[in-house]
Amino acid sequence: MKKSLFLLCFVLLNATGYLLAQSPQRFESDIHTIKDFDRMYAPPTHPILFVGSSSIRKWDDLERNFSSYVVLNRGVGGAVTNDVTYFAKDIIFPYAPRQIVIYVGENDLPNEAVNADTLLQRFDVLYTTIRSKLPEIPILYISIKPSPSRAAFFEKGKQTNALIKDYLANKENTTYVDIYPLMLDANGNPRKELFLSDMLHMNKDGYAIWEKAIQPYLLRR
Repeated sequence: MKKSLFLLCFVLLNATGYLLAQSPQRFESDIHTIKDFDRMYAPPTHPILFVGSSSIRKWDDLERNFSSYVVLNRGVGGAVTNDVTYFAKDIIFPYAPRQIVIYVGENDLPNEAVNADTLLQRFDVLYTTIRSKLPEIPILYISIKPSPSRAAFFEKGKQTNALIKDYLANKENTTYVDIYPLMLDANGNPRKELFLSDMLHMNKDGYAIWEKAIQPYLLRR
């Protein structure tokens, strides 16, 4: 009996830890930091808003390189799609953006319980949430990139990209930017020279590819 009770407690503790690890509340301090920054430095009016995970957050020269477009970086490192949806009230709607650029989905891939259909459903919720308050502004989605450290999930990522591309094809004022093939070599392998040593986050050469792919679709004031 004691052994069974111990095992039950062990399972519950692990399950609780997993749920807490997946809870959007784990980013509350990041969101508070963003809000504090906005109080100290007023964000631009009606910017092009970049949101998503660390591939957005770590784009250090984003606002400088796109300065003529007036952009704002509000990426959250480690965020999955549901996190961006949850915090839309904090990192999207307050800025009244005139255009939104989104990079989400890659951090969802390692979760074994998530498949391409799940990711499409999560993106649908995010898209619908945005459209509930911003029904007409242009939305640009950057496809999931081929990070070498996540080679085990390449097929899931490619399937997700295809589903989201088809999904957006039927939506007005949306653009799907496929950066996946741009980051592969002649043999179809990820170009490791575009990544930092962790083989997950990009260096300046990687971001240069994104910048060139995205720029034609950005709106000037």
